[in-house]
Amino acid sequence: MQTVIRRRFKLSLSVATVWRLLKRHGWSWQAPARRALDGDEHAVELWKKEVWPRVKGSRRHAGPGSSSRTKPAPR
Repeated sequence: MQTVIRRRFKLSLSVATVWRLLKRHGWSWQAPARRALDGDEHAVELWKKEVWPRVKGSRRHAGPGSSSRTKPAPR
């Protein structure tokens, strides 16, 4: 979008400024407007049953930690 604005209006805006402008006008890149029409529902359900449990289970378990970048968590 930054490139489009630069080419169309000959303005050089930072990424943060472009994001603020888009957000102000209700744009969001995080949510699709609609579902894909060519989606394979059977393949999605199969993936949810077989692959997702393995992916979900492979996460590290949370333990005591530190939010500080310079001070390590106590052991």
